Amino acid sequence: QVQLMEYGGGSVQAGGSLRLSCEASRYMPCMAWFRRAPGKQREGVASIDTDGATAYADPAKGRFTISRDDAANTVYLQMDSLQPEDTATYFCAAALLPPYVKYCGGGISRPFEFWGQGTQVTVSS
Repeated sequence: QVQLMEYGGGSVQAGGSLRLSCEASRYMPCMAWFRRAPGKQREGVASIDTDGATAYADPAKGRFTISRDDAANTVYLQMDSLQPEDTATYFCAAALLPPYVKYCGGGISRPFEFWGQGTQVTVSS
């Protein structure tokens, strides 16, 4: 069973920055960040493919950066210019690939079968 552990959540004032980390118990080719704000459905934030290709949801574009360190089985989400509307629980997600498939594809729209417990991010105005 794959374990995902998120780190780095916290409280910050508007305009501030946070860096989230997600460490997997093994190498995971397809990784992404999602979030769920109070009273809202979970939404995708950003994803990263095996070759480092990234995809972002519109609210994250230009402010958030997803990256990965495969040697450490870790994916990061650098969040800058945070706003109160970014307040949410942030979840790490991951997926495996069949042996003959090289790329994940689909960005944040592809299915992810493994999920972390989430880390809270609170942005105050």
